[in-house]
Amino acid sequence: MMQLRRLRRARAFTQEELSRISGVSRDTISALEAGKREAQPRTIRRLADALNVETQELMKGEDDG
Repeated sequence: MMQLRRLRRARAFTQEELSRISGVSRDTISALEAGKREAQPRTIRRLADALNVETQELMKGEDDG
């Protein structure tokens, strides 16, 4: 997920804080940010809700803006 790290940092969340808010493990967040794991739809929804963005915003590629 290309935008996860950018959106998390824009909100000044640590991975641990985002984990606590979203219910997604910190290890999963780390792996997603590193591109080592594909996110499941439920995970995408939980992270988008925690970051207060639409799922499409979270899933944008770096070249999409």
